[in-house]
Amino acid sequence: MTRTQPQNALVIATFGRRLGLQLDDGSAGTGRIKGKTIQPVCGDKVEVQPIPNEPEWLITKILPRANQLTRPNQRGKVEVLAANLDAIVVVAADVPVPDWFIVDRYLCAAELMGAEPAVAFNKADLGPVAASSEEALAQYAAIGYLTVRCSAKQGLNLEPLQELLNARTAIIVGQSGVGKSSLINRLTPDGARPVAPVSDASGEGRHTTVNSVLLRLPNGGAVIDSPGVRDYAPAIEKPADAAQGFREIREAGLLCKFSNCRHLREPACKVKEQVADGKISARRYESYRRLLFSTERLTDRFS
Repeated sequence: MTRTQPQNALVIATFGRRLGLQLDDGSAGTGRIKGKTIQPVCGDKVEVQPIPNEPEWLITKILPRANQLTRPNQRGKVEVLAANLDAIVVVAADVPVPDWFIVDRYLCAAELMGAEPAVAFNKADLGPVAASSEEALAQYAAIGYLTVRCSAKQGLNLEPLQELLNARTAIIVGQSGVGKSSLINRLTPDGARPVAPVSDASGEGRHTTVNSVLLRLPNGGAVIDSPGVRDYAPAIEKPADAAQGFREIREAGLLCKFSNCRHLREPACKVKEQVADGKISARRYESYRRLLFSTERLTDRFS
């Protein structure tokens, strides 16, 4: 295929309105977006056209997405972070202090978009895991999530992640400073992602990844390294869908007296019963309530 012909490409890096591309013929290139109506992200498959007398390609169309990782922006619009994902690996660690509500919301996003979810608890080399973290990890494992205690620094217990990512496209997400880029450096052949220590002053992570980049794995898969976050919530179309992202609440909700039960104050609610009995984590239930209320506020504000 000559450069005078249009072809398809995979978006492998984002730098504002310029993107890194892998062309269908296997070559690498860069492209810019035609107009302002399309916003390709890492993982997107796009149509590109050659630009006469220029090395860049013109991105003219986003091909249909299998799924998309989203969040609402400050105007209530849906912002797409990545597309066509087979798996989402949420990274946490005892340093910085983990926000398990963020982990829950990423897992909720994975459930809603049909991607395989997993939790990677990094920095196992720092010593015993905090009791609160042990409790949260045990809860995830009991629900059925792949839960991996690992160390990117020492290369400890990375095999379960390598197996999960085999021939899949995944995104590595989580708070700033938990070691996402360090994990990717261990998993990828080149291992050249920038890393930085947690800030001594704030105890929070520093942003070292400022653009999303898709990197190939030796097993045929790929991972997207994305910027760390202080907070995250998925863009949910209807508040009632929030329960669908918490698998234990979704399953218990099938037994509720009312099919439209919100699991708040309704009578004969099996979700509340299982929370009271300790079968559903009270913290996970509170996480669901927070996401439900925030989704309702957004819906009311921008409807």
